[in-house]
Amino acid sequence: MNIITIFFNAEGGGNPLIFFVLVFGVFWFFMIRPQVKKQKQERKFREELKKGDKVITSGGLHGKIVEVSEKTVKIDVGSSIVLKFDKSGISAELSNAKE
Repeated sequence: MNIITIFFNAEGGGNPLIFFVLVFGVFWFFMIRPQVKKQKQERKFREELKKGDKVITSGGLHGKIVEVSEKTVKIDVGSSIVLKFDKSGISAELSNAKE
C-alpha cells in the first residue's frame, strides 16, 4: 500500500483534489518560493553594482569595477588590466568585507 492509498482510505474516499492541492502548496512553499526569493536578491544585487565596488566573479577573479553598463561591467584586476564581464558573472561584492 502506498501513501496515497493510505490517505484516501483514511479520508473515507474524500475528494482527491484536496490532496493534490495540499501537495502542490507544500511543494510551492518549500521549493519554488525560496528559489524566486533568491532570484530577486540576485537581480537586486546586479542592479546595485556601481563604479568602485570590489567584487569577485563566479570564476574567482577579484577586482574593482571601473565601468558599469546595462548588461556588462569592466573590472580592473590590477597592473592596469581591465576585463569586461557580463553582470551575471559577478557573484559577490567585497567592498564591505574585511580582507
